[in-house]
Formats: sequence, C-alpha cells, structure tokens
Amino acid sequence: MIDEDGDGGYRLVLAQLRIEGGDVAGNRRRAMEAVGRAADRGADLVALPELFTAGYFAFDRYEETAEGLDGETLTRIGELAADRGVAVLAGTVVEDLAATADAEPDVETPADEGLANTAVLFDSDGERRLVYRKHHLFGYESAESELLVPGERLETAEIGPFTVGVTTCYDLRFPELYRRLVERGATLVVVPSAWPYPRLDHWRTLSRARAIENQWYLATANGSGSFGGERLVGESTVYDPWGTPVAASGDEPTTVVADLDPGRVREVRGEFPALSDRRY
Repeated sequence: MIDEDGDGGYRLVLAQLRIEGGDVAGNRRRAMEAVGRAADRGADLVALPELFTAGYFAFDRYEETAEGLDGETLTRIGELAADRGVAVLAGTVVEDLAATADAEPDVETPADEGLANTAVLFDSDGERRLVYRKHHLFGYESAESELLVPGERLETAEIGPFTVGVTTCYDLRFPELYRRLVERGATLVVVPSAWPYPRLDHWRTLSRARAIENQWYLATANGSGSFGGERLVGESTVYDPWGTPVAASGDEPTTVVADLDPGRVREVRGEFPALSDRRY
C-alpha cells in the first residue's frame, strides 16, 4: 500500500471511508472527521466516496436519506471546507431533485422530481463550484437505474492549479464521457466510487486506461466495507498522466495522500502529443 505523505506540489487526499448502509449520521460524521484530518495533513483538495452518507447498496434507504443541494450534509461540508480552507469533493449523495428545485429554482436539474446520484465540489472558501449528477446508472444486479434519474450536465471547475472534472464509478466504462472532459480542458478528474468485488481487475484497468488515454491525473475515491451482500474493493488510487499509480490503498478504511505536479499534464502531453492525433 502506498499512502505516504508526498514531498511537495498540490496535495490531493482520498478519504477511503468505512460506509455503513443507511447510517447517514455516522457516515457523515466519519466523512467530516476525515476532511479535518486531511486538512491537518496539508490537503489542498479532499475527495469522498460515492454515496458516502446512505451507502450505495442501501437501495431501500435512498428516498428517506435524500436531500436537496441545500440539505444538511452538503451545507455542513461546505461550511467545513471554508472553516479549514480546503477544497472538498463531497463524493456523492442521494439528491432530492424536487427539494433542490424548490430551494434553488435557478439551478438546472435533469428533472423536476426524483432522485439523483450527485457529487458537489466546494472550493476552499466553501463555495459550490461544480455539481455532477452521475450519467451512467448501473443496472446489473443493482436498483440504481430504477431508482435514480441520470445526469445530463458535464462541467469543469478551476480549483487551485487544476481544471477539475468529476465522474462517478460506473462512468469509468464509458470513455466518450472522458473525451468530453478533455475538450473542456480537464487536467485532473476525480471519480468517487462504490466499486465492489469481484470486478477488481476492471477497476484497475479502466481507471488506468482513462488516465493513459487522456494524459491527465485521474483519482478514484472508493469506499470500504461490506453491506447488502457486497464488499467494496477499496483501492483508491491516484494515477499520473502516464497512467502510473502514484498513491494507492488496499481495501480497508484509510487515507491516500498524493502530491500532484501542476505542470506534469502539460509536460506529458507535450512529450507524447497523442491527443493531437485524434481523428473524428
């Protein structure tokens, strides 16, 4: 396992949390504690896993644990980001689209009602900079595609020295989504996930491929633990623009720390300009 403190650059921390299905209060507490510890270690950006409050496989709890973008979880995460001066990707939560529409009618949502699997990126002032609703909903032995509304918008945000994009878990199987982020100038993509066994080889291969083919930093923030008859693989990993893992974990709860070189993406793309050879 590689989760040592780095030696300079922009510090990214992946919080591989133990997630208890349906225990929103406990999961939220562990997430906020992890953000605080990451800030103590000099983090510039902290990423939390997919559905870190409800737990991905707690399908019967989605509706009762859902909240709008102004709900308790995201409000507290934003306040914590501002208090500690650290950017935070609030992994994903189950978003109540109707609650969001009622509270913030100017915010564009994919539907007027229903639920979404939603990630929110806060900057170090606690300002909401990006909202990403998972585009590809998993249907294989999963109720996600039945319960949730897929997202439509794909944005990037300038966070520190990076142009940051966000996707979620199953999205890794759809490379065209990542090409769209390249076109939007992304240099760092963070992927909150709840990836389970036995598809460990897929987790490693798809994540690394998305880094190699797009020549950027790609970080996968997975959860840890077992619930609903499933066990998460963990292995939260940061890949550099060559696809080399620079920091990674096993499957137990932990913190992954990587110091990123803001100039590395430009250097690799300049040295091996594969992206300029694309044909449409």
